Amino acid sequence: MRTRTDAWIPAPRTEPDPDPLTQSRQLAELTAGRRLVVVTGAGLSTPSGIPDYRSPGSPPRTPMTIEMFLSSPDFRRHYWARNHLGWRHMDAARPNAAHRALARLEQTGTVAGVITQNVDMLHLKAGSRRVVDLHGSYGRVRCLQCGRRLSRHALDARFEAANPGFRESVNGRGAIEVAPDADAVLAETSGFVLVDCPTCSGILKPDIVYFGETVPKDVVAQSFALIDEADAVLVAGSSLTVMSGLRFVKRAARDGKEVFIVNRGATRADGVATLKIDHRCEVVLPALADLLEA
Repeated sequence: MRTRTDAWIPAPRTEPDPDPLTQSRQLAELTAGRRLVVVTGAGLSTPSGIPDYRSPGSPPRTPMTIEMFLSSPDFRRHYWARNHLGWRHMDAARPNAAHRALARLEQTGTVAGVITQNVDMLHLKAGSRRVVDLHGSYGRVRCLQCGRRLSRHALDARFEAANPGFRESVNGRGAIEVAPDADAVLAETSGFVLVDCPTCSGILKPDIVYFGETVPKDVVAQSFALIDEADAVLVAGSSLTVMSGLRFVKRAARDGKEVFIVNRGATRADGVATLKIDHRCEVVLPALADLLEA
């Protein structure tokens, strides 16, 4: 479950390591010839223009909870109106150097797979093939009644038909801030028209694990299977504040596997890490890939 009890603890401010390339060389020496599973978080995607919740300097934000979403049609209307604007920002985002480096490392056999806490699909866009979307994907929507899944693009067409001119009228007000879960920051949404499941008229929800929801058992099993077959774990761009990601690192440490971390700020796994690099993923990971390919 992604709980709210510890979800708002920001990573302490720290100074980045002064010489990340030296530490990249150390990381390359420690990981050469080993199969890594990479656990990634929001810090990997911020260079692609996707905001996050917890990195140093991030503004305070309130993410979606399942209780909020299910509480009333009015709240769902507010959510979908914002998402109807904001999801395009995430859809337009492109992988950065960190995503591309991990895809390269998968192609050369160093990375056995990626467990990502992000919902932005940037690993797939970068070319990674063995990816577990721990918290789902912004690109899918599912019905809470019959379980039907449809693409976010298909839902967008239905929203456009039900709300002609809505997007243009909002865009005409100026720049729109987009929050990490792909919803725009928009106060007035009362006129937005909801659409239901085309099969059973049930409630449609993004295929994303909200705070308060449990990660599907099959997704957890896939993630643990990756951890079990790997030689070591690399955490990239995550403070591991939420237990849904931290548990895989704990499993690896319990089994005597080394843990390596690249993240700006402290993480909940710093105490078990063989090497922690406090720097940006888009700097360290490409250097790592270059060194391991040399």
